[in-house]
Amino acid sequence: MSANFWTSSHYKELLDPEEVDVVHQLDKERGITLDDFKLIKLHMSNYIARLAQNVKVRQRVVATAITYMRRVYIRRSMTECDPRLVAPSCLYLASKSEESTVQARLLVFYIKKLYSDDKYRYEIKDILDMEMKILEALNYYLVIFHPYRSLSQLLQDAGMNDTAQLTWGLVNDTYKMDLILIHPPHLIALACIYIASVLKDKETTAWFEELRVDVNVVKNIAMEILDFYDGHKMITDERVNAAMSKLAGK
Repeated sequence: MSANFWTSSHYKELLDPEEVDVVHQLDKERGITLDDFKLIKLHMSNYIARLAQNVKVRQRVVATAITYMRRVYIRRSMTECDPRLVAPSCLYLASKSEESTVQARLLVFYIKKLYSDDKYRYEIKDILDMEMKILEALNYYLVIFHPYRSLSQLLQDAGMNDTAQLTWGLVNDTYKMDLILIHPPHLIALACIYIASVLKDKETTAWFEELRVDVNVVKNIAMEILDFYDGHKMITDERVNAAMSKLAGK
């Protein structure tokens, strides 16, 4: 495993925002818009988190699985690879790559327990077959660096250990967006610390200025997170269901 983000496949795979916000032609033909695309990925991020809670894996596994899922749809359409199968298959693969292996049959058991909709009903063979397609879509690059890695040290350096729970929650929420595909993880961690410092009225200007980072980039990421929270209030089950209904049936 690469110990250095800057020499890792993760760094080499970072994308520009306009490369991430692209709806594949096959999906467009089904009437899937960019808003639908984002809603479905958000719904699948929540699905992965819910499934992970039941099979009891660490947050890091959840974060890796969501990153895989979001990367898959850079290269594959939702028409080709049904998100309802890609999501649990990414969790299965992430549990192995993060050395917290979950058995596929356990995932199948909880999928059936959590969802009555037949469109979510997949068997072990489906997950194993999709795992191979996911590996191919990821170019077999499985190492993911997460903001959590630097978060504790940065909070300590900033004298903000008392905001750890808030900041950790903010980082968890960044996986409801595509930030991990676009920005180095330490900048995402810093953006969450910046938001926490504003919310808790902590003076961190001098500390941020001493860091060898572009503070404007950090603030821009922070604004993206805050914009997401504003937009998130407008998301209803009806909107999610309307987007999901455009996907191909099994």
